[in-house]
Amino acid sequence: MKKLNVLQFICSSGFYGAERWVLALAKYLEPEKVNCHLAVTIESNNDDLKIISEFDKLDGNVFQLPMSSKFDFKVVDKLVEVIKSNNIDIIHTHGYKSDILGLLAAKKAGIKIVITPHGFSNGIDLKLKLFIWLGCQSFRFADIVAPLSKALCDDVRGFGVKEERLVYVQNGVDLSEVEEQKIKENPLKTIGDNKRIGFVGQMISRKNIKDILDIFESLAGKYSNITLSLLGDGESRVELEEYTKTLSHKNRIEFLGFRDDRLELLQSFDLFVMTSSLEGIPRCLMEATAMGIPVAAYDIAGIDQLIEHEKTGLLAPYGEKELLSSYWETLLFNQENAEKLSNAACEFVNANYAGKRMASEYTDIFQTLVEG
Repeated sequence: MKKLNVLQFICSSGFYGAERWVLALAKYLEPEKVNCHLAVTIESNNDDLKIISEFDKLDGNVFQLPMSSKFDFKVVDKLVEVIKSNNIDIIHTHGYKSDILGLLAAKKAGIKIVITPHGFSNGIDLKLKLFIWLGCQSFRFADIVAPLSKALCDDVRGFGVKEERLVYVQNGVDLSEVEEQKIKENPLKTIGDNKRIGFVGQMISRKNIKDILDIFESLAGKYSNITLSLLGDGESRVELEEYTKTLSHKNRIEFLGFRDDRLELLQSFDLFVMTSSLEGIPRCLMEATAMGIPVAAYDIAGIDQLIEHEKTGLLAPYGEKELLSSYWETLLFNQENAEKLSNAACEFVNANYAGKRMASEYTDIFQTLVEG
């Protein structure tokens, strides 16, 4: 059987869930069956991409493709050159922009394309909406579309993808770093009665972080020993920081941006919270559950594949801040209940979302495509 050359292609703007997902897949793809390489666009806002340095630690090649503008179609020819020079059999794309550019390059080079939707943005910028719409249209022309969740599969069907081209591969992540962190001494852990509430993720509109701030504000007046730590960055950060300045308990809220000690901070949380309006299957939530941190969140598609209410965490209907606030209290101050739920969540994510299992399924997809 021929050893395949697969090119992962992403137009990256930072180091988020999609980038970590690509690294997990590349790490666990069977090297005797697949050579995995990475192509990434270099734009004005991303000249120091962590995915490049992390991918360099693996065996595959990294191809950096400069873009003169936010949507430079000259990249298509650069991709075709990479494909032909390296005997690429399949291009695997991640994100609306890479889906469009990757599809054009695949058709021009005469190779197969696999598209993995990681989630859909609900931004209001009209130009962005157009590009997202175009990216979604590209699904219909892909050889395989492999969404990260069952809810995303339903969304993809709505764009006219034929059932024989739609494959659901349950999401998987590399949790080895989490396991390594769990056995280390952590000086960041809270001391005594102090409680740290935490969030990790992009600061964008669909994460709905303002609800986290509102719920914290409502509880902070009642409990003087709680703090809120927000890890991540994004287009909404400035607005969120300005809003925080209007809150009475702003001095107990910290915006930490991206941190090299992300896992240490995650381990120090007494509660992990999310209030998203839209998700795929969030990697940060997988890491939190694998770390043994109790979770309270809104009950939306994607999150419900990781958290089952009152079994592996506590979920409130979307927008019900008062109810979610009561769940925060329960998990912060009922230690027995919090440990029961977090232990069950940890067992569930390790049993069902291993990166090695996911990579094996993608290997089968790649081989089937090339063999026709």
